[in-house]
Amino acid sequence: MILKSNSFKLLSFAALLLVVYSCKVISDAKEFPDDQIEQMLATMSIEEKVGQTCQVTLDVVAKFNGNAAADPAAVDAEKLREALIDYKVGSILNVGAHTLSREEWNSIINSVNRPYNEGKIKIPVIYGIDAIHGMNYTRGATLFPQEIGLAATWNEELVEKCAAVAAYEVRASGIRWNFSPVLDLGRQPLWSRHFETLGEDPYLCSQLGSAMIYGYQGNGSIGKEKVAACMKHFVGYSAAQSGRDRTPAWIPDKYLRELYLPAFKKAAESGAMTVMINSGVVNGIPGHTNYHLLTEVLKGEYGFEGFAVSDWEDFIMLHSVHKTSEDLRRAYISAFNAGVDMSMVPLSPQYKEYCNIMVEAVKNGDIKLERLNDAVRRILKVKKKLGLFEKETFDQSSYTEFGSNDSKSLSLNAALESITLLKNDRNTLPLNKGKKILVAGPTSDNLIFLNGAWTHTWQGVDTNYNTKGCLSVKESFEKFLGKNNVLFAQGAELYFDKGFERTRYKDLEDYKKKIAQSDVVVLCLGEMPSTEKPGDIHSLNLDKEQKELADIAYESGKEVVLVLLEGRPRIINSIVDGADAIVQCYLPGDFGGEALVKLLYGEVDFSGRLPYTYPKYDGVIEFYDHPASVDRSKSGDFSAYDPQWDFGFGLSYSKAAYSALKLSDNLLTGDEKLKVTVSVKNTGNGKLKETVQLYLSDNYATLIPAGKRLRGFKKIELQPGEIGEVIFEIGKDDLFYFNNDQPVLEDGTFTITIQDLKSSFEYNLE
Repeated sequence: MILKSNSFKLLSFAALLLVVYSCKVISDAKEFPDDQIEQMLATMSIEEKVGQTCQVTLDVVAKFNGNAAADPAAVDAEKLREALIDYKVGSILNVGAHTLSREEWNSIINSVNRPYNEGKIKIPVIYGIDAIHGMNYTRGATLFPQEIGLAATWNEELVEKCAAVAAYEVRASGIRWNFSPVLDLGRQPLWSRHFETLGEDPYLCSQLGSAMIYGYQGNGSIGKEKVAACMKHFVGYSAAQSGRDRTPAWIPDKYLRELYLPAFKKAAESGAMTVMINSGVVNGIPGHTNYHLLTEVLKGEYGFEGFAVSDWEDFIMLHSVHKTSEDLRRAYISAFNAGVDMSMVPLSPQYKEYCNIMVEAVKNGDIKLERLNDAVRRILKVKKKLGLFEKETFDQSSYTEFGSNDSKSLSLNAALESITLLKNDRNTLPLNKGKKILVAGPTSDNLIFLNGAWTHTWQGVDTNYNTKGCLSVKESFEKFLGKNNVLFAQGAELYFDKGFERTRYKDLEDYKKKIAQSDVVVLCLGEMPSTEKPGDIHSLNLDKEQKELADIAYESGKEVVLVLLEGRPRIINSIVDGADAIVQCYLPGDFGGEALVKLLYGEVDFSGRLPYTYPKYDGVIEFYDHPASVDRSKSGDFSAYDPQWDFGFGLSYSKAAYSALKLSDNLLTGDEKLKVTVSVKNTGNGKLKETVQLYLSDNYATLIPAGKRLRGFKKIELQPGEIGEVIFEIGKDDLFYFNNDQPVLEDGTFTITIQDLKSSFEYNLE
């Protein structure tokens, strides 16, 4: 490949123009402001402005009846007065110990809104909640697959619909701000929040993240069925080198630009109204003090017009954990001046101290009034877009579709499209109804293993709040086949011991006995629900007790189907060969059990595809797009790539045959577009949903190119024998890479791969 001498300069200048243009947009917004917002700013005191930047948790204003662990389902009027009137607090978040009823939310939200409605404060409160896979903190709401499962659908339209239902049910609970979607890239499978990501690929994450934002916010004004989205956690939170939550990451600028920033750029372009900041440290700089990323890149280059909120206590952690500030005063000033507009303080008396320190900092010039006004302006604009300035009492009765059958059907469909078939030897699947089934394993008989964390409670392990009427895997089999036709033996149970996940045998002899009585063993393995620090683990290896359950089943000679219910890919290489079939369920939600049974018996075909590279060995983390993933066997085997299953992999009962890959030209120049077409035929006997994936390889580059990069995907539906033609477009935006933080576009040869078909073209800059 020949490097054009002016190619680097061209792209750098273009990037500079983008920054200048973005900054001009921000400047123009101030020059031609929203009159109402500017009038408010002109009349607000420093104390009122600082209060808008302060967010507290519900516990601060809740009534506990003398019991700190009680359910804060009611608001204490005196605590609320102190927070909202005395300290001018502008935002509240969170739920209490567990899921609340809509009636309880109705009471809370109307209590919180009352001071504004009665004219006691000038600015309404914005309330936020972590509704990350449906409105998981309201009883009776629709719970969808976790984000990693939604990513496995590879279906933008379906993902947008799920987000739209979640938005509706959040609004039906009286709340207008959802801390979702998570746009952290899932490239550290040890990370306890891996299940909250949209997978390892920046393009897949960008497209599906954008779909979620449109689902939450709509494509224009925010109506009564929409909420403000919050893209999180900007940026690099998921890349912790240790795999532990909130520990440092090292991400060279090249890979920050190519991998971790694209989803946030796309989200900003899609109109995301808020952003939550990375709690960790990237390249030695805490996310909350990184002026370059927060102000220059996000707000400047990307033109983000919303406001940035911290995560839990993260201003405080600059002093207590990261040690970049000698005291809280310096911590608050450094984070705010870096570009974080709102601090999730979030407790008492810390929030009072925050407000007092910030007021003093503005008055003595450590924080410029212009910076404070910028933050408050951003917050007020979001509040106005959400209709919060309209004085109204929340009425839950108008949301008649809350938890509707249509919403439940959508959740079931999302589970059906996410669950991924990884192995199917000897045509074990679909199962025959005439065969005696044993359902077994530690994740087989509780909804908590279908939903994971952020479900009814923070960690999602309390079974008391499981959604009524929804079924575990065992119960789903019993519903489908009849209770008398299903054997059950748990064999082992999962539990936490001193903060670490463990497995212990439970009625092992009964398990062996039931195997002998069955024809097929459906063995459900996986992990306990957990997230954040409680979810830290030392190894991806599935524990020996669970693998022993598989080995016992193999020794019987019976057919064995492994079902994985897990938030991150656990290493199972020692039990892969012995299984007749392996199914990855991820965390499929309340209807995941029913979806699994329908798929196993062939009522619906599998169409889920892996959104990450499934590792084979503990400590060997691989990605499909790494340069070493390309076969270089002609000069010796330097591939160093040996995953259990590839990114994008998944089996179906029906088969897809690809042919006729065609390019509209073999030369692409300048700003032109290249049309790529491919034919796909369903050669099976049943209806097929197939995800057509287009990968692009830069054959040679000045800096080592990625092995391949996903640059397009489309999920299509084909009847038996039907042939579909899929069309993609490729342009120069798909071809560049980064040299540090500068985009580079070069002349050269590129190869397109779809399934096992390849075709190449030349690109000329001019």
